[in-house]
Amino acid sequence: MSATETSSGEGTRLIDEVLAGHGVMARGAEAVAASFTRLAAGAAVEMRTLVLAARWLIEVGHYHVRQETSLWPLLRESPHRAVARLDLLSEEHETLVEELDALTRAVGEIAKEREAGGSLSWGLAMKQGTRASHRILGLLGGHLAAEEAVLKTLFPAVPETDTARLRKAVAAGVPLSEPHLVLGFLEHPEPLPGRDRIFVRFPPWVRWARAPLTRSFRRTLRALDVHG
Repeated sequence: MSATETSSGEGTRLIDEVLAGHGVMARGAEAVAASFTRLAAGAAVEMRTLVLAARWLIEVGHYHVRQETSLWPLLRESPHRAVARLDLLSEEHETLVEELDALTRAVGEIAKEREAGGSLSWGLAMKQGTRASHRILGLLGGHLAAEEAVLKTLFPAVPETDTARLRKAVAAGVPLSEPHLVLGFLEHPEPLPGRDRIFVRFPPWVRWARAPLTRSFRRTLRALDVHG
C-alpha cells in the first residue's frame, strides 16, 4: 500500500461509522413506515410520537443527502473509476429528497389536525404519509447498498494526509437530534458495526444518560406500535 493512502484499519473503521449511520437511517425508516401501516390498520399508534419520529427521519435523510457537499468532494479527488458512480447516487438523492418533502408536507398536515383526527384532509395526509414513508424505505434499500459499495472502494484511496478531513466529513453525517432514536437504532435489534465509534462522538450528557435514553427509545417503539 502506498504511503499516500489511508491505513486499511482506519479506512475500515471510518467505513463502519458510515455504515452505522446508514443503518440508523434504514431502521428508522422501517419503524416509521411500519407505524404508518399499523395506524392505517387501526392500531393504537400515538400520533405525537409518530410525528416526532417522522420529522427525525426527514432530518436524518437530509443530513445524508448533504454528504454530497461534506464528504463527496474529498472522494471525487480519487482517480478511481468508481468516482463516476457518485453521479448516479446523486440522482437517487434527488428522488429521495422529493419523497422526504412529500413526507414533510404530510406530517405537517397530520400535526396540524391530529386533534380533529377524522377530517378529510387528515385522512388524505395519512395516506400521503404512508405512501411517502414506504417509498423512502424502498429507495433506501437499494441506494444505501450501492453507496456503501462505492465508499468501500474510495475510502482506502484517500491520501493519508487527508485522513483528518475524511474523519470530519464522516462525523458531519451523524445528526445528534433526538439522541434516544440515534442511540436506540444503533443498538436495536442488535448493535451495528461502528456503534462504539459513533457513541463516543455524542455529547457527554448523552453518554451519561445512556440508560434513560434507552428506556425512552423502548417507549417510543411501543408508542409507534412497532416491535423488534
